[in-house]
Amino acid sequence: MTWSYTDRILLQKVQKFCSFTRRIQNKQITVDSKVVTIPDTELRAGTELVYHRLPWREPDAPYLLQVLFEDDYLIALNKPSGLQVLPGGLFQQRTVLTQLQWHVSKLTTSSSGCRKTHPVPVHRLGRGTSGILLCAKTKLAKSRLAAYFAEGTSVVEDKYTNSECKKMRKISKIYRALVSGVIDMDEVLIKQPIGTIKYPGVAKGLYVASPSGKPALSSVHVLERDLENKSTLVQVEIQSGRPHQIRIHLSFIGLPLIGDPLYVSGGQPKCFDPELMDESFEKDGGYQRPENPVPGDCGYNLHAHQIVLIHPITNENRCVNMIARLFSVPLEEETAIGVGTVSSSEAIMLAGLAFKKKRQNKRKAEGKSCDKPIIVTGANAHLLMFSTMERNYFFSI
Repeated sequence: MTWSYTDRILLQKVQKFCSFTRRIQNKQITVDSKVVTIPDTELRAGTELVYHRLPWREPDAPYLLQVLFEDDYLIALNKPSGLQVLPGGLFQQRTVLTQLQWHVSKLTTSSSGCRKTHPVPVHRLGRGTSGILLCAKTKLAKSRLAAYFAEGTSVVEDKYTNSECKKMRKISKIYRALVSGVIDMDEVLIKQPIGTIKYPGVAKGLYVASPSGKPALSSVHVLERDLENKSTLVQVEIQSGRPHQIRIHLSFIGLPLIGDPLYVSGGQPKCFDPELMDESFEKDGGYQRPENPVPGDCGYNLHAHQIVLIHPITNENRCVNMIARLFSVPLEEETAIGVGTVSSSEAIMLAGLAFKKKRQNKRKAEGKSCDKPIIVTGANAHLLMFSTMERNYFFSI
């Protein structure tokens, strides 16, 4: 049997109708507070129709949050990959916001006389992105940090140069990413507007590279090139804060993040059919996973490495950094050993790749063997590496 394009659209409409019919049969639809039992119930202007979505089991997500910095006004967290920042879609409880509010409420209840705070994230990280997430603990800190981000974006919209943007910004976000392909230049400045298109499973539209979109500016610096595996480790500073900006910008120049299930060269989605919009909810009332990739899918290698800001209350310069320390590394023998590290597994992986290349080049220059492995594994990341390494930090993550 051959399916035409029209057949596919008709099938989708039939599936949507059947889905709503089941909801009516399950008494999940009310009209003016009365349960609807007849699918062809007539609706009038001003009628209130409510769909009562049933509870569902949320997918597994990381639970532990590492606090990197905290005072009376701010808290900086190390968000693991796979944890959503705000409630939405499938995730309502297993989010950063829920864990953050529990963390602060536990501290305030244990401290007598401490004023009650309602901490909230002041920017977003994609669910698959790990690293620093800045949160405000007071309304004043929240409003000033929000102004910092808004001012930074407006500077880009006013078409200042990259150096002028950096001088004018009160807050800077720096990321590290592993991309597919080798960048010839050491520095790349990406000026590509970002807009939205209709996309299955994304109600407000999918952000993509678009000439009619809003201005966006990313500064890319090459850290390491892996010619053998045709990949590059880069550091990216974003001067604007468009959603999924780094993923879109790097894929726009033909260097998509390794493991990105959504964005491909050109800053466009991998699978795209604008006529087929699947917004159905199925079975127990939970969100039905779209067949096409969506922004919340994980797998890409992106880490929020550093935030530099002027403190919104004290006006002090603050720099929050995640450092992966090496412990008990003997220098005498040429054997491989395991060493513990502190940070997210994604951060360690990115740093490990850069270290591996530097280490191999150094040993080659010294005429030594470089065939021993460097392995990164687990959420509590451990590195297997040569013991001749210096006693120090191996990378600033």
